[in-house]
Amino acid sequence: MPHLVLLGDSVFDNLAYVQGGLDVVAQLSAVLPPGWHASLSAVDGSIASDIEHQLIALHADTTHLVLSVGGNNALSVASVLDSPVESTAEAFRLLADIRERFEEEYAYAVDACLRFGRPLTVCTIYNGNFPDADFNRRARIALAIFNDVIVRVALARSLDVIDLRAVCTMPTDFANPIEPSAMGGEKIAQTVARVVLKETAWRGMRMTGW
Repeated sequence: MPHLVLLGDSVFDNLAYVQGGLDVVAQLSAVLPPGWHASLSAVDGSIASDIEHQLIALHADTTHLVLSVGGNNALSVASVLDSPVESTAEAFRLLADIRERFEEEYAYAVDACLRFGRPLTVCTIYNGNFPDADFNRRARIALAIFNDVIVRVALARSLDVIDLRAVCTMPTDFANPIEPSAMGGEKIAQTVARVVLKETAWRGMRMTGW
């Protein structure tokens, strides 16, 4: 029996934010074919360095992994968006330091997943729904740095990528600025199912959106 496991953060572990609606894993279970099973190992608030711990609890019958992590890594350095700098060069150095640190942590998380020996799909970080237009604009530029890391790490390992920026695009996809609503979760679940089911017949680098 195929068993798909969701790893990562509240993009998947969103039950606390759906106000009585279905969370992502429940919506995923509803759209997978008969005989498939989906379970949740993702934990709200997790960062890339937490993924290895999530893998410890995986059951031997796991057949597919999907990873969505990095948003909380980005949130942990969000203060840089309001940090005063003396030059553009200094701003780029700050961003370069952040990118290098995240790349090391994210690549380690992905490689830990691959050591489990099951097909892996990864997700980019969506842009969110921040109410302040100026902050939202700056955040998208900063998140592009994190997403560049995710895509390049996936490309180097021939992994499929779900681009959540193209999946959760409407304000109604979010329960708050950073968590998926039941509506957004449904779109995420359907995209995950579509990619993983195609993966059973084909592997390679694909960027998939909604």
